[in-house]
Amino acid sequence: MNKSVISGLPIALAFALTFAPLTSVNAAEDCPRGTLDEQYCDRDGDLVADLPLDESEWSDPDTIIFSYTPVEDPAVYQKVWDGFIQHMSEVTGKKVVFFPVQSYAAQYEAMRSGRLHVAGVNTGGNPVAVSCAGFVPFAMMASEDGSYGYEMEIIVPADSPIMSPADIKGRTMAFTSPTSNSGFKAPSALLKAEFGLEPDRDYMPAFSGKHDNSILGVANGDYEVAAIANSIMKRMFDRGVVDPASIRTIYKSATFPTTGYGYAHNLHPVVAAKIKQAFFTFKWEGSALKEEFKKEGRFVSIHHKSDWGVIRQIDAANGITYDCK
Repeated sequence: MNKSVISGLPIALAFALTFAPLTSVNAAEDCPRGTLDEQYCDRDGDLVADLPLDESEWSDPDTIIFSYTPVEDPAVYQKVWDGFIQHMSEVTGKKVVFFPVQSYAAQYEAMRSGRLHVAGVNTGGNPVAVSCAGFVPFAMMASEDGSYGYEMEIIVPADSPIMSPADIKGRTMAFTSPTSNSGFKAPSALLKAEFGLEPDRDYMPAFSGKHDNSILGVANGDYEVAAIANSIMKRMFDRGVVDPASIRTIYKSATFPTTGYGYAHNLHPVVAAKIKQAFFTFKWEGSALKEEFKKEGRFVSIHHKSDWGVIRQIDAANGITYDCK
């Protein structure tokens, strides 16, 4: 645009047109995002969405909605979390309601749209929830000594002729969900890297939707082979839902971080602080939570940037990007 054209415009409009590109660049620099969706900013470089600068965008709900990662029977886990929810209500001074979600996508969308405030998100789903739903993870379950994690196991029916991952070739393998670490991402990378097996070419992938479904499917002979999180399988053994003798493990991975607990990025900072306090002051002994998660006895602080680095590496190896559209 030449000077003669600009001089014929109102001063304010001419200024806006002249400096618009610079303003746009500055705006981008002021709101770095990395893998985050365009509605979020990461100014401190911790890879999670920042609290909005505009206080009018902060959320201070009368009722806090909490969800746990999708499971086969949400009603069971609603009872398991009941004591914790009461504790959170006492600490925050707000009503807290358990929201049973039926799928990972539904959980992410609920937080993205402001209908979910606090959640436990599965290991593989954390990077997706962080990037696409503004999820800010801060805690994870751990044993009394601070140790934590679970392993991915590839399981088959006890009487199956499949003896190793190499024998999966030519068969149908059950995964849980494309966003699950142990249910899809890790085993896919492992089968390709260590055994040269790729989906659709060497074996047919199927998706059960949940770890519980995969475990029950193998136990009942509905699935030839499945990749699952052994922490969930052990809890199903403990509850008597599945007979350990009906399943055989043919592969066990290194240890991964487990479910990450966090809140929506735009939650009022006072409310967010009280939610953190609720997690870190919860008394496990004698609780339904302790009865269900027998190995765990406390919540420990986590940092998405460091603790989920291995999960992002697995995603990169699988060519996975966090497309929020």
